[in-house]
Amino acid sequence: MTSRFVVRTTSAFDRSLRKLSSRHTELADLYADVLIILATDPYNRSGTHSVKKLVDVRQGYGQYRIRAGRFRFRYDFEDQIVYLKFCSLRSEGTYR
Repeated sequence: MTSRFVVRTTSAFDRSLRKLSSRHTELADLYADVLIILATDPYNRSGTHSVKKLVDVRQGYGQYRIRAGRFRFRYDFEDQIVYLKFCSLRSEGTYR
């Protein structure tokens, strides 16, 4: 049996998601997929998701990142609660 996590958002996350959603219609579907992943496997114990623990980031500032297409979602968790902290768009020129 897999444990279920509760996913909550912060006001900063809500603002960034709303801002990006107005310009990127594909974000809604990707966000729905991320919610499912975070509710079931935020630690990425299965090793099948694009989750990374960020280096030198303190608790409360989004220690973990999950990639969904060009979007990045940063989050922390505490016991059985996942807190989405920030949503961002990776620039097309980042890795050129």
